[in-house]
Amino acid sequence: MEMPELTALLTPEGLRLLDELGPVETTGEAAAAVSRLRGAGHGPDLVAAVVGQAHLRAKARTKFGPFADRMLFTRAGLEQATRLSVAARHAGRLRTAGIAHVTDLGCGIGGDALAFAAAGLRVTAVDADEITAALAAFNLAPFGADAEVRHARAEEIPLSGDPGEAAWLDPARRTAGHTETRRVAAADYSPPLDWVFALAERMPTGVKLGPGHDRDALPREAEAQWVSVDGSVVELVLWAGGLEREGVRRAAMVIRGESTHELTAPADSADAEVRPLGAYLHEPDGAVIRARLIGDLARRTGAGMLDEHIAYLTSDDPLSSPFAASFRVREVLPLHAKTISAALKAAGVGTLEIKKRGVDIDPAAFRRKLTLRGKGSATLILVRIGDRRHAVLADRV
Repeated sequence: MEMPELTALLTPEGLRLLDELGPVETTGEAAAAVSRLRGAGHGPDLVAAVVGQAHLRAKARTKFGPFADRMLFTRAGLEQATRLSVAARHAGRLRTAGIAHVTDLGCGIGGDALAFAAAGLRVTAVDADEITAALAAFNLAPFGADAEVRHARAEEIPLSGDPGEAAWLDPARRTAGHTETRRVAAADYSPPLDWVFALAERMPTGVKLGPGHDRDALPREAEAQWVSVDGSVVELVLWAGGLEREGVRRAAMVIRGESTHELTAPADSADAEVRPLGAYLHEPDGAVIRARLIGDLARRTGAGMLDEHIAYLTSDDPLSSPFAASFRVREVLPLHAKTISAALKAAGVGTLEIKKRGVDIDPAAFRRKLTLRGKGSATLILVRIGDRRHAVLADRV
């Protein structure tokens, strides 16, 4: 979105057209909407802004639910925004810690700030991009004076560090822009990580980073919390300056639907004992793997590790844990396409999920080598155990 489009959109006519248009989900729907609005005499900037926003609102429902229908976005801002369900849990943590005012430095379109304000916190939201700051102001307008938006660089905002005040940062990890952007190296984040970590040493601070951030570059005294939502690891949050929990430096928060579960530890956990493949194979949630808490999960559930270098657990008995997906082993096969195809054909498997760990195989390419016929379904797990490669045919539990 460019300034002429924003100016055309933020008018009574523009907002009325957007609400009347409703969500636009496909390219065909977008083309039809453009033709209809242009035919009605609306200008190109207004039409581009309205149709673009209608499309982004449709995509935003996965992160913001029904709130998306009253928000404005840029494409890049939506891609980088925190899911509202995750942001709400962060807001709850801040409230529990006694925080009353949060300065959101690098607020984007305001996803985190929305959750903070909805939790009753006073919010100062800051973004260096003028258009993004304007959209954040629109999105936060329902909260009135409790949510102020400023167009400025994070480093320009004075922070008092008074009791009850915290900073929240989501450093820009992509090049500037509202549409196509590319990832940048950690040394080029904005604001710089050295500045961010220095801030976290002097006041309560939460920092959102990508889940694959270099662990060796994390501040030692901060609590590192990896978050997954319905099986996908979405972010790493560092809590510091008094927001870290006593005795917790590693945490895996697993959100499944409306339920939240957490595994915590004072440090990376030691590996559990390696044991032979049993009747069940268990895949730890990605947040548990990222937090390096696989050993703790194994000891908690009574499972063993399949291999000291592979993030799979195994046991003879079933286990029910929000921190792992479980599979009942049917048979173990050599990792040869013809042998596996014969087994799948004999079992009548027509629908196959393929997972891999520790083997250099493209699952999509490997699938093309297999014969899938029948009404049955199964999971094929391609895995290295020791110095040998195996194919484990299994069923999700």
